[in-house]
Amino acid sequence: MSLMSGPVVRFAPSPTGRIHIGNARTALLNYLAAARLGGRFVLRFDDTDLARSTDEFARSIELDLAWLGIAPHLTVRQSARIALYEQASETLKARGLLYPAYETAAELDRRRRLKQARGLPPVYDRAALALTDADRAKLEAEGRRPHWRFRLEHKVVEWSDGVRGHCHIDCASLSDPVLVREDGSFLYTLPSVIDDVDLGITDVIRGEDHVTNTAVQIQLFEALAGEGRAPRFAHHNLLVDASGGGLSKRSGALSIASLRESGVEALAVAAVAVLTGSSDEVHAVGSLRELGQMFDLAHISRNAAKFDPDELQSLTQKTLHILDFESVRDRLALHDIVGAHAEAFWLAVRGNLGTFRDVVDWWRVVAGDIAPVIEDADFCRVAAGLLPVEPWDEGVWGAWTNAVKAATGRKGKALFHPLRLALTGREQGPELARLLPLIGHSRSVVRLGA
Repeated sequence: MSLMSGPVVRFAPSPTGRIHIGNARTALLNYLAAARLGGRFVLRFDDTDLARSTDEFARSIELDLAWLGIAPHLTVRQSARIALYEQASETLKARGLLYPAYETAAELDRRRRLKQARGLPPVYDRAALALTDADRAKLEAEGRRPHWRFRLEHKVVEWSDGVRGHCHIDCASLSDPVLVREDGSFLYTLPSVIDDVDLGITDVIRGEDHVTNTAVQIQLFEALAGEGRAPRFAHHNLLVDASGGGLSKRSGALSIASLRESGVEALAVAAVAVLTGSSDEVHAVGSLRELGQMFDLAHISRNAAKFDPDELQSLTQKTLHILDFESVRDRLALHDIVGAHAEAFWLAVRGNLGTFRDVVDWWRVVAGDIAPVIEDADFCRVAAGLLPVEPWDEGVWGAWTNAVKAATGRKGKALFHPLRLALTGREQGPELARLLPLIGHSRSVVRLGA
């Protein structure tokens, strides 16, 4: 899809649970589409289901988006916009585009089954349009309350989809959709379209499970805003698990909150969410800006986007290995890793991190108390006596080990391994050329047992 300058997009979750990586895919695709062209990203909470929507879930969604690096330009709640929907529905009623129907769910189900038995499509027959005023009065006197259906034009609706290309749906094959329930509450379609019109949404980027809704919504856009006023649509493939199953809010393992708590990096989630199921290889990125520069809806496949949750862990490590200091400065400060050596420390240890939390252990190795492992006490004492005076830079490791090699005749693993064990207490780790200046002379002498 070729987005014009300044697109306005929206992410519209229902605050009835925690969002998962599949939801994050939609949010990120919208955010990157807007960010790349200086547009606006609207967060809209579809919270008209008052029984299931909670402030707690809304706050958790905002927290999850912030963790991913998504900052909405505007946040709205449908529950605060009911008057707008009521006004629009009355306008549609007055124009005869929204009409009352009185069938019960059981009656509608029976009609559908009869049509299917006769080999006919189970489309609503518009029987309610034949009711007279007297018929409606009689039904209401019996205690029935109408639901309200939108009267579709029986025409073919076409659109150019940003992912799927040319699409068309013959609306004669569809039932007139119910937009207002018997109790006066609104189903998803009407508030969504009203909000998109009111908020100036130019591009709707959403999952392919909404494709079948699009023709109805385009007709509703035309009814509410006029011909040609519908936004551009792009329907992306959905993330599925290895078995091809869909993701659900009820499955908490892949919720953004649980991924964050497990130590997965936000940029790893973003890379997997955006690049999986596209022609671009999933790889580590150093920023959302970098991800946005390669983002293109045209790269998204029509096939299901299968991903392996284990990929998030390996991608987390790869992400950490490329992050620069400025991108983690504030996170390091939360662990009191500050000061002149903070950047040198980060550059030294980032290649050895499994999750960001590992910095705490490596900072303890550098600046705290550890239990050194002394493999050869005499050798370590000789090595301690050959430590150069400070100040130290990364060249001190080479100069020192050359001196120790000359004095002891050791080389290779016999030279380096006991020094690593004594200085860090670890079998493996970052390059000691980078760590030694951070450990410093006094700590090195103590750890070498001199």
